[in-house]
Amino acid sequence: MLSLHSARHRASREPAAKGSKNTGPRKNAAQRNGAAADSARRDPAAAPRIGLAIAGGGPIGGMYELGALRALDEAIDGLDLTRLDCYVGVSSGAFLAAGLANRMDTAEMCRIFITGDSGDVRFRPETFMRPAFVEYLKRAASFPRLATEWWRELLFSPLEARWSDLITRFGGLIPNGLFDNSEVERFLREVFTRRGRSNDFRELDAKLYVVAVDIDSGDAVRFGDAGWDDVPISKAVQASAALPGLYPPVNIEGRHFVDGALRRTMHASVVLEQGIDLLIGLNPLVPFNHGHGAAVAEDNSLAAGGLPAVLSQTFRTLLQSRMQVGLARYAQQYPDIDQLVFEPNAEDRELFFTNAFSFSARRRICEIAYRNTLADLRARAAQLAPILAAHGLRLRDEVLADPERSILDGLAPPARDSETTARLRRALDDVDRLVARRKA
Repeated sequence: MLSLHSARHRASREPAAKGSKNTGPRKNAAQRNGAAADSARRDPAAAPRIGLAIAGGGPIGGMYELGALRALDEAIDGLDLTRLDCYVGVSSGAFLAAGLANRMDTAEMCRIFITGDSGDVRFRPETFMRPAFVEYLKRAASFPRLATEWWRELLFSPLEARWSDLITRFGGLIPNGLFDNSEVERFLREVFTRRGRSNDFRELDAKLYVVAVDIDSGDAVRFGDAGWDDVPISKAVQASAALPGLYPPVNIEGRHFVDGALRRTMHASVVLEQGIDLLIGLNPLVPFNHGHGAAVAEDNSLAAGGLPAVLSQTFRTLLQSRMQVGLARYAQQYPDIDQLVFEPNAEDRELFFTNAFSFSARRRICEIAYRNTLADLRARAAQLAPILAAHGLRLRDEVLADPERSILDGLAPPARDSETTARLRRALDDVDRLVARRKA
């Protein structure tokens, strides 16, 4: 499902006639942030600036976003997702944002995560689901002390000891996370430190922000921003994807960070503040519309699915409603920035009932996302055409015309480059881009 906000004051971008007075809307402080970037965006001769915001959603959410990104990559002529001006990623979306900012295109990421025939990276799902044995042992080691304190209190102060206190007292024995995310960081570090890629925010061609939340204060931190850009990208993504209960908090400079979605769903404001012209957003989690507005039999209701179904629907509803409130506010706050946000269809039963933390269905979920996104572009082509044209983009009719097109159809055979060849290819690409810019 595509939601869009088209700039209502596009005329304010056009150069004023000689001697005329500019009566465009005044900008607030957030829009004035980054005067140099904003000036470049307002220059009619400058290329449109595009930002990408990718929300979280667990492994399945990340695979949905990959399928949607692949569809956008193929269907929009002039859009190079590895050459955007700004990226922000949250949780599983941070994996994709960091890869794109490192110029790993959607075809290569499909080979890594879907087909498994990448000549560069070998993905093993078990890497992301390795039990956190160290965390288990650390928690278990405190059991004797807690048990001794409890029995002492029970024997010597029986009136003060309550069985209900057991939960509070022994709650510290429960691990912070089921799985070890240190292997996640190691995997990303290996990927981002070869073939010309970088694990350093400061060395990237475009701005990349990865958002995590300090569990002790509730504050959101934007890794890649001033003061936090010396943190390795792999470490920042590990922190942003540390979903409480699934992975333990990540210690960075003495502070403990968890999933960035705790504060906001997509953190689109991070890229909107960078003076962009077009925002592309992806949110993989939407509430399931089971009854389509009609009454549903009790035994067929989501309530019949028990606590997991109820919690999933609640979680999705909270995330989407919070995002919709934010996008409505951004439309008022940034009236001259076009916003295209892609989400799954609310009626898609398979997406809702697929385990959000399973990797086994990743190819099927990617395929669903790919076809859903192409269908959205096809259905809204008339509305999208002038918006995209304003940014030098256009829809590829030959891609949209095929309703049976598969995500695998556009994948070329994987390149078997050596480390040296890959670096040379990257350098030549930089030269070609520089020459094209100077000609323009």
